[in-house]
Parts: sequence; C-alpha cells; structure tokens
Amino acid sequence: MSRRDGAADEALVRRIYAEHGAALLAYACRLTGDRARGEEVVREVLLRARLHPEILGGLVRASLFATVREIAGGPATGSLQLLGAVETLPPEHREVLHVLYFQGRDVAEASASLGVPAGAVKERSYQALRRLREAVAG
Repeated sequence: MSRRDGAADEALVRRIYAEHGAALLAYACRLTGDRARGEEVVREVLLRARLHPEILGGLVRASLFATVREIAGGPATGSLQLLGAVETLPPEHREVLHVLYFQGRDVAEASASLGVPAGAVKERSYQALRRLREAVAG
C-alpha cells in the first residue's frame, strides 16, 4: 500500500462518515441498545472500511449497514483482536490513531495537537495502520 493509497483510504473513511455516520450510529445504537456501544460499533465499521475498503463493494450503504449488523450481533473477537493489536503499537503510533480517528482531527490539527510535523503524523498513521492490517490478517 502506498502513501497515496493511505490518503485515499482516509479520504474514503471521512466521506463515509460524513455521508452515513449519523444513520450508522442511529442503527448501531438501536441494535445494541446503548449509545457508547453504538459508537464503538461505528468506529469499528470505519476502521474496517479503512483497513479493507474492498468490503464496501458497489453498494456502500448496504455494505456498511451489514457490517454494523455483523459487529453489533456477533462476538467481539475481531474487536478484541484489533484492540490487542493496537496495544502492541508504539505509544506515538497509538497517539496518532487516537487523535486522527477517535478525536476526528485532520493531519494539520493532529500535528498541532501532538507537537510533531505533519509528515510525522502521516508516517506514524501509515505505519500503525499497516501493522494493524497485518495483525488482523495474520
């Protein structure tokens, strides 16, 4: 995966969230009966879309809702595996993922927040996501 692909994947996730985030969250909350758990489900859906954009296929909304159903109704094994993989990342990589994906900041905002150059934010994000992809696939 090239850096350009990483930027494209990040743009895809931001577009998905902008277009479908509210509906996904409402659906996830309804399925789980809990807003906090619904938010976790949506984060997992977005992370899966980021790591494996091919799962979206041609019917993006249908694929997203199917993934919400799978995560909300299935065992948390995949999430636990992913959380375990996140814990193995170096602290600076975890921080970048937290700022970018959980706080929803862009690269410039993350750079300012973390006090590192934007290039370092991009590199750490790329390396962290590459390692997570390997951990989930392996």
